[in-house]
Amino acid sequence: MRIGLDVMGGDFAPESIIEGAVDSLKHLSVNEKLVLIGDETSILRKLKEMQIEPLLFDIVHTTQVIEMADHPAKAFSQKKDSSIAVGYRMLKEGDLDGFCSAGNTGAMLVGASYTVNVIPGVLRPALATVLPCIDNRNFVLLDVGLNPDCKPDVLLQYGILGSIYAKYVLGKENPTVGLLNIGEEETKGTPTVKAAFELMKEHPAINFAGNIEGNALFRETMTDVIVCDGFVGNVIIKMGEAFHHLYKSRNLKDSYFDSLDWENFGGTPIVGINANVVIGHGISKRKAIMNMVLQTREVVHANLAQMIKEAI
Repeated sequence: MRIGLDVMGGDFAPESIIEGAVDSLKHLSVNEKLVLIGDETSILRKLKEMQIEPLLFDIVHTTQVIEMADHPAKAFSQKKDSSIAVGYRMLKEGDLDGFCSAGNTGAMLVGASYTVNVIPGVLRPALATVLPCIDNRNFVLLDVGLNPDCKPDVLLQYGILGSIYAKYVLGKENPTVGLLNIGEEETKGTPTVKAAFELMKEHPAINFAGNIEGNALFRETMTDVIVCDGFVGNVIIKMGEAFHHLYKSRNLKDSYFDSLDWENFGGTPIVGINANVVIGHGISKRKAIMNMVLQTREVVHANLAQMIKEAI
């Protein structure tokens, strides 16, 4: 297995990215190789500073960087020797099994569309994230920011995509699916959500548990998959970050709230494209980068893209 890591992407690149890459080595097997994509001089200088042997990695030199403020589509097409563009090219050509970056999110999404492409039959790809429940279970939430406004058939397909993710990445044999709403009753919600409910309750590929309210999130009554549009999903994960920050700022200690630390999850996979891609938070530092690499490995091991192709 070869995992590509964009060394130049993120607010704290390349130093924090390389530190996270080094930390991930102790978790990787001899058959798992991390490929550092970026400015070779910067990479070698940092590895020397850390007293790490460069031969532990494969290094692919690039000369350009897509900055956080760059226009995603223009930057991806014009900066062909950027770490993001080269990473996607290697992914498309089969030189990588997975690719991850904490760089420009828009450019990462553009790269997915321009190179590895959306799986035929997938209406809209989604960003899926895994969050913990109070009873030590994990659940999948999608979409968390890719599509802020979804039609009913897209929400239905998110239920299918989320179920595949929960089954093959989280090991849930028959994952339950909940539709996030303002009430449990079928008659509650916007016209879009009510129409999605009707589609989901009839679909044989989904173990549909009905509507689920926001006050059930993170509790023992949680379903294995939560479906919502990207606007709502993004608000939820940002609220989780806010609560974790407040908890830490008050010097409280609780194992569950510790688990809400976004750095534990590393990044969010793009679900519904023809490759294994994980996008990290732009403010990721050492710990988050390590976990982004390890999450990419899990997505590759699960062969998620192929499982979705077969299901769709």
